Amino acid sequence: MSEFADLVDAYYQALFRFGISLTRDSDRAADLVQETFCIWAEKGDQLRDRSKAKTWLFTTLHREFLSQRRRAAKFSDEELDENATASIAAPEDDAERQMDGQRALDILSSLEETYRAPLALFYLQQHSYKEIAAILDVPIGTVMSRLSRGKEMLRKQMTAEPSSAPKNILQLEPEALKRRG
Repeated sequence: MSEFADLVDAYYQALFRFGISLTRDSDRAADLVQETFCIWAEKGDQLRDRSKAKTWLFTTLHREFLSQRRRAAKFSDEELDENATASIAAPEDDAERQMDGQRALDILSSLEETYRAPLALFYLQQHSYKEIAAILDVPIGTVMSRLSRGKEMLRKQMTAEPSSAPKNILQLEPEALKRRG
């Protein structure tokens, strides 16, 4: 197998999950991952230390996301995000832990990108502070403060009453809340 195929096998899923955490859209995340690997095919041979390929790929994906976001901001008529407008109720027999996990992911996706990206890289992708700093191109102290502030935002929203939760989070009916309590 080629080095390129090995990289795709090793990092596709992790890059895709990171892309979803940034875009909140699986199609856009897949496009970002594809673009990241296209850039690797063009420029990957310039990387001197092959042990840094993972960090290079995540950094490239993040930069491509920022670039696409800047381009999209130039257009005033944005398309509707079908995922944000579709609201599907979870079955009542779902485990409470699953609901809390989904709620945490929903809250994470509602945070500003400044906090969402480091949290996703640290908790969902298990990157070190140093790797996150390299990927986001910020000092390690900034990573630590963004993680701390982001965790505090998550904690506050997780403990907040459902009525004060972000609008894209599933609201439970009052009867369901009584059953949970």
